[in-house]
Formats: sequence, C-alpha cells, structure tokens
Amino acid sequence: MTVDIRVIRAGQMYRYYLRETVVGDGRRPARTPLRAAQEQAGVPVGRWMGRGLAALGLASGEEVTEAQLRNLFGERGRHPYADRIEADRLAAGDSPKKAYRAGALGRRVTVTGVDFVFRPQPSIYLLWAFGDEETRRVIEAAHERAIERVLEWIEDEVAVIRYGKDGIYRVRPPGGLVAARFRHYEARSGRPLLHDHLLLSVKGQRLDGKWGSIHTLALHENTVAASALYNELVAAEVCATLGLATEPRTVTPGRRPVMEIAGVPHELIRWTARRSDQIAACLAELEEEYVTAVDDDGELKFLPVVSERARVKMNQIAARKTRPPKRKTQPLAQMRVWWKVSAILTSKVAADVIDSLLDHARAAAAAIRARVAAVVDVALAAVDVTATVFVMNEGGRFHRRHLLAEARRHLALVLRGRRRDPGLDEEIVAAAISTHCLDISEPTTTIGLLADYRLYTARWSLSDLPARRRPLAPAPGPDRQPPADPGEPPAPRPPGQDAGEWEIPRIPLQYERAVLAGTVLREKLRATTATAVRGRAYDVVAHQQAAMPEQLLASEPADPEHDDQEPKPVAGKRST
Repeated sequence: MTVDIRVIRAGQMYRYYLRETVVGDGRRPARTPLRAAQEQAGVPVGRWMGRGLAALGLASGEEVTEAQLRNLFGERGRHPYADRIEADRLAAGDSPKKAYRAGALGRRVTVTGVDFVFRPQPSIYLLWAFGDEETRRVIEAAHERAIERVLEWIEDEVAVIRYGKDGIYRVRPPGGLVAARFRHYEARSGRPLLHDHLLLSVKGQRLDGKWGSIHTLALHENTVAASALYNELVAAEVCATLGLATEPRTVTPGRRPVMEIAGVPHELIRWTARRSDQIAACLAELEEEYVTAVDDDGELKFLPVVSERARVKMNQIAARKTRPPKRKTQPLAQMRVWWKVSAILTSKVAADVIDSLLDHARAAAAAIRARVAAVVDVALAAVDVTATVFVMNEGGRFHRRHLLAEARRHLALVLRGRRRDPGLDEEIVAAAISTHCLDISEPTTTIGLLADYRLYTARWSLSDLPARRRPLAPAPGPDRQPPADPGEPPAPRPPGQDAGEWEIPRIPLQYERAVLAGTVLREKLRATTATAVRGRAYDVVAHQQAAMPEQLLASEPADPEHDDQEPKPVAGKRST
C-alpha cells in the first residue's frame, strides 16, 4: 500500500510529531521556532486542509502554526485558537473554568488524530527526483490533488461521529474534517521518497452544532480503499499531463502486481530499496528462528512452514529492528544532485537513461498505447473483483469496502494510467453485489444493518473454484526436511545439513488462487445463456489483454501496411 495510517495521541506521541515529523523527519533543535526549524530543514511549512476549516476560522492552504498544532493535537482536542478564545472570555469577566471550556471542541480525548502518510509509486517519485523543474511541479501537483480527493472521499463516505449510549448513533460530519499536511522529500536511507504526512483531527461537528469525535476504526478499515484511490488518481494525472502509461510488474512471485510507470528501469527502483533489502535480510533470519524454535522438550513449537499471516507479522518486526536513525535533512536542490550522482554510480543503470528518464518513459508509453486499448467491461470486472475478494478474505466473508478497494485496483490495472469515468468503481461494486454476492449479515446486530458493515459472501459453490492444497502434514522429525509443498510428506534432509539451512517453505499465496478463481468464473460466465440475453458475448480475450504484463502481450504486426492502424475498441465495451 502507498497510504499508511498511525494513531496520534496527546502527550509523548504528539511531542514526537512536533519534534520531528513537522520538520521533514529530522531532529528539531531545542527552543527553535517551528518556522525557523522548517527553513533550516529545507522543507515547506505545513498547510491546513479539509472542509471543516471554516467552522474553526481557518482557511484551506493557510500555514499551520505551532500553537494551533498544540491546541488541536497536543491538548486533547481544543480549538486551534483556544488561547485567544480563553483570553477573550477572561477579559469579558468569565471564570477561568468557563473560559477554558469555551476553547474546547466537545469532550477531551486521548486519541487526537490519525497520521495518513501518502507516497506515490517508486517510478513516479523517481521521475520527480531526476526530472526537470516542470516535471517536478507536475508530479507534486498531482500528488497534492490526489490527497485532496482522498480526503474528500473520507469526509463524504468514511468518517462517522458516534454518539449516544455505546455509540449507537452514527452520522457523517456534515461540515467536513480538519487536517494539517506536511511535505517530506526523502526516506530514512537518504534515497528519494516524496511523501506527505496528513495529520487528520478526530474532531468533527454534528448537525446540532456540537463537536464529537470521529470513529478511528472506520478510518483504519478503509485505508486499503484510500490507498487504491490515491494510486489511481496520481498515476492518471501524471500520465495524462506528461504523456506516460503504467504497466503491471510482479515484484514478488505469487503476489499482486504493482502498477509502475512504463519505461522506468526496475534496477532504478531497486536502487531506492535499500531499506527493503535490509528488511528482507532480517526477515529471513526471523523465518529461520520461527521454523527451528523448540519448546522445553525439544519439540518444534510451530509447523515448519511460514504462513502468510505469520510472515506479515515478522515483516513488521523486521522493519522495526532495521529502522535506522534519522538523518539531518538537506535542501531539496542539493539532494536532487546527490541522488542523480548516486544513482549513476550505484544503480547499474546507464547515465544517459537516468538523464533522459522522462523520454524513455514516453517512448514506452507510446508502445503500450499502440498495443493495448483501454477497455473496461463492468460485468467481467465484477467477476474478477468478487473472485479476488472472496479468495483473499479468510472464510470467503467480506464487506463492501473490500470490493471497492479491489475495484479501484482492477481499474488501475486495465486502464494503464488513463483517467476513468467518475463513479465507475462504484458501478463495478454495485454489479458485483447484485450479481455475484450473497448478503449474510446478522439482522440482530445494529452495526450489521449499516450499509458499510453488511457482510457478504460469493454466490458460487466452492467447487467452482480451484481446489485448495491438501492439509499440512505433521511436523518432521529431526532427520526429516520440511516439505517443498506443504501438502506433501516431509522429505529426508540431505546429510550434513543442519536445521534452518533448508529453503523455508511457505503456504501458497492467496492471490495466486484468486487469479485462478477469476479465470474459471469468467469462462463459466462466457458459456452461460446470460450472454444471449444481453445480446452479445463477453470478449474475455480483450478483457485479459488489458491486464496482461508487457512481456506476455502479442508482438506488434510485422506487416508495414498495418503499422499505422489504430487499435479497434471492442463493441459493447466502455473505452476510456
């Protein structure tokens, strides 16, 4: 995901943000004013965002001051101008207690906000790092507009204020939300990483004018859908403005491909991945400790395979263990010079490619546009989305937000950086729910009656999908090696090989099975009589081609007579 979320609490957590995050992840010198510290760090000042600013006397794009941050996030949810309000009330003759209450936004809270971190895909921020000033401005503008759109979606569709006994009542904040945005330019490793921290206040105003608190669990639950929307928006605007296209790239075999700008070498992306390499090395050590751990009786504690869930937890541990100390920030112009020199010397990418990276990306985009038409078949997209969500969620039970996130990922995959029609993601979700999903919500629970929390499963039988692997065999003895396939019995360990020296097997990734499920169901759909009712057959080939990696696409026609022909859109499909 390219959007992370973290809770902000009053006290030590807030002081961490005020000491480091607001000054570009550097170390703010003691007793240095915020504006001066930001200038020394070479990062821009923070800016206010959100539709809820008007109720607080703030304006969008206005500079964020230290006093405002302290009141809203550090003082358990007070008005940004609480100091001024309290002084005015005291001058008017109010008691200190009443004057203090006047500066409060409802009840005091411990969790004062959440920190959303937005960062584009590596190929986009590499173009930003190595491109000219115009390219940099285009990418930063697309990045900012995407954040604005995601915040608007959160305000309209995600954020809820709970009130009443046990939070039984849930309402959207009609006036919107309030957030402070801070721009950063580099990762902890010193490599380029354009990203913004969006400090979103939990305070929101209800229709009756009272201030309540946003339910942070809803924000956590929709982070994947927010990340998918942000990726879509950034890539579409960057591609449209600079004449680029995206392509799916498999980073880890068996996992979901990521959409990167075509023409940006993968070796250059690897150059930015120093932290990823450190985490991978630490993860390998943790996996070895996991499969060789024994109890007091000398028996293995765990099965000698690493499940996907266990690997996620170990990956989080590895990230914390390998986290380097923060570096002193430098001016952006100086960092861009250093990045280019470092990439030329250490990335194994030719200097002329790095110097003309945008031209290489445009040439690759032209080839993609000539070979792949942007075709979105809502019916087939609904099949793919439902099949993927059904398989990827344990037990085949899911909510609407899972379908929405997958629909946005699907659109990013097939449109290759082109803009889509507004609401197309919602249209795919509606088709998936109405045609392929079964509502299994519990009517006795209040939350189960809400549209966001209705529980679904697929209408298909499990026999329609590729069979699961056989159950795992018992743990191997001291002279047996863990199986290469978790469904097979353990094989003898080679002589002289100690425990932990074998290649650690893993449970097959769910995404592989999800892709197979979608393929099976598309073929069944094409063969059903429903196609005759619709008046056309589903063109599965065109649908699959739009989501196919470049190396698997059919080669361009060798006949020069056909070189100048435009790709023909498929009849009955929505072209973008």
